[in-house]
Amino acid sequence: MTKVDPYLHAVLLLHGAGKEVTKDALVSVLKSAGAEVDDAKAKVLSEAVKGVDFEDLLKNATAIVAAPVAAAPAAGEAKKEEKKEDEGKKEEQAAEGLANLFG
Repeated sequence: MTKVDPYLHAVLLLHGAGKEVTKDALVSVLKSAGAEVDDAKAKVLSEAVKGVDFEDLLKNATAIVAAPVAAAPAAGEAKKEEKKEDEGKKEEQAAEGLANLFG
């Protein structure tokens, strides 16, 4: 499993709780969780997420994750069609070989 940055978890937690994402709020959440805190990183992240529409971001992230799942069966169907075509070609080749025997 991939480890996700605790700062991102803190941002989502604050957003989910309806709180403003500030440096102090991030530091508080991270310290409460027992994580090591880098004040500079908390400040940069809090500035970077100002004005971000998290609802839209999360909605689009869900749509992107769901899209490949819907496309997966189509790929399986294509493989089945390829196998059917290969089997058909083999049968034709076998029939041609038999026809040559009887000239």
